[in-house]
Amino acid sequence: MDPPHVIAVRLPCNGRLAIAGMEITAIHHIALTVTDIERSRRFYHEILAIEEIPRPPFNFPGAWFQVGDSQQVHLIVHSRATFREKPLDTRDVHFAVRVPSYHAAVEFLHAKGYREDADVNDPYCMIVQPHPTAGYPQIYICDPDRHVIEINSERLD
Repeated sequence: MDPPHVIAVRLPCNGRLAIAGMEITAIHHIALTVTDIERSRRFYHEILAIEEIPRPPFNFPGAWFQVGDSQQVHLIVHSRATFREKPLDTRDVHFAVRVPSYHAAVEFLHAKGYREDADVNDPYCMIVQPHPTAGYPQIYICDPDRHVIEINSERLD
């Protein structure tokens, strides 16, 4: 239940919920801490195949990437960051990207060295779930700093 000072309004044109006049329309970016910016740049460009975009001149190293039309991934080198030191786990904190073809994504990852039979501690471990409970096919991998990434498709092709 909303606190008494918060007003929730269902918008008539699209059914989205607005709270006190604020309407969230999209996730703009995710920020991930990394230990080696060049290694991470290669991963996000070569494995996720996303384009690096200009980044403001911050006083710390990093890189920005465009995902789709309006979302971004921001990589930040941070000396006090918290990193996962666990194996690949589909229920751990992760972000998801959508691809048009599940099978093309699996084949692309195979060509890059990812394997379903790799140990979950192996950096090239890939978990494939063509028929998961979620209702859409999923692939899970880790980036070089062990951030879990879900790659999914609307349907199994």
